[in-house]
Amino acid sequence: MIDWSRIDTVLLDMDGTLLDLNFDNHFWQAHLPQRYAESRGLPAGAGREELMARYHARAGTLEWYSVDFWETELELDIMRFKEEVAHLIAVHPHVTDFLAAVRAIGKRIVLATNAHHKSLTLKMARTGLATHFDAIVSSHALGAAKEEQAFWQRLHAIEPFDPARTVLVDDSLAVLDSARRYGIAQLVAVKRPDTKQPQKHTGDYPAIDDFSQLMP
Repeated sequence: MIDWSRIDTVLLDMDGTLLDLNFDNHFWQAHLPQRYAESRGLPAGAGREELMARYHARAGTLEWYSVDFWETELELDIMRFKEEVAHLIAVHPHVTDFLAAVRAIGKRIVLATNAHHKSLTLKMARTGLATHFDAIVSSHALGAAKEEQAFWQRLHAIEPFDPARTVLVDDSLAVLDSARRYGIAQLVAVKRPDTKQPQKHTGDYPAIDDFSQLMP
């Protein structure tokens, strides 16, 4: 699936790619709506409906991924609520073996995520994955989400990869489309970002069930 002889840099998404998206889906779709409804004295269904509308209005933007934005918007302690369900944070199968194998053949490994730095810190503390990366870049530090061309331009300014010799693995079709427009040569999708949900449509991108299929 990947021609490793033509790769120097490996760009990896975090949520849904390296980590099970079940944590994020449960948090944003069930746990936070419950806490929000409690804080407003609303029925659970009404709280969830209100939050879903707010999410939809911000989808694909940097604000949607920002803990600080939602803490201000909802007047809630988002990170405290994330800690309440942090036991759900889990690494997808064969990820650590894959990272070790890629390091062993001398490729540069960069975590490129839309996750806010507060969420990133929580997840790295829980998983111990941070030591596997040569660099960790959050879109919040660059001021543009991965869905935007500005993200790739700004990433290139601090991480001088050759798009023609780079692979990106990501679970978002919008992000893969953006990376394709930027010229990243090899793109791989993830069939089941959330292990509690059915496989998702991966468009015309080569897609993996798990990282054992990408082993160099």
